[in-house]
Amino acid sequence: MAETEKPRAVEGKVKTKPARKRRRKSKKLPPFNVVLIDDNDHTYEYVIEMLRSLFGHSEEQAYKMAKEVDDGGRVIVFTTHRELAELKRDQIHAWGTDWRIASCRGSMTATVESAN
Repeated sequence: MAETEKPRAVEGKVKTKPARKRRRKSKKLPPFNVVLIDDNDHTYEYVIEMLRSLFGHSEEQAYKMAKEVDDGGRVIVFTTHRELAELKRDQIHAWGTDWRIASCRGSMTATVESAN
C-alpha cells in the first residue's frame, strides 16, 4: 500500500501492514578455556589420541599440545562458551587410564578458566 493511501475496510475491519518485529542482536557468550594439566602418568600417545578424539585436533596440533603440556605444565586445548567447556573438561576426566603405563591411576586433569 502506498504511503498516501488510506487503509481500506475489509468486512468491517481496517487492514493495515503488520508491525515489523525488531530483531534483537544476540549477545555473545563470554569465552572459557579448557586447560589440560600435566602429569607423569600419561604418554604422548594417550594425550594425542584424547585430543584428536574429543576435540578433533589434527595429529600435528595434538602433538604440539602434548609437547606444550609436558614442557609448560598446562595447555589450552579448546576455547568456547562455559557449558561446552565444562562438558569437554568432564570428557577429559572420563577418558580413563593410559593402558601403556601400568601405574596410571586415572585420566588427566583439566580445568575451565575464563578466557578474558
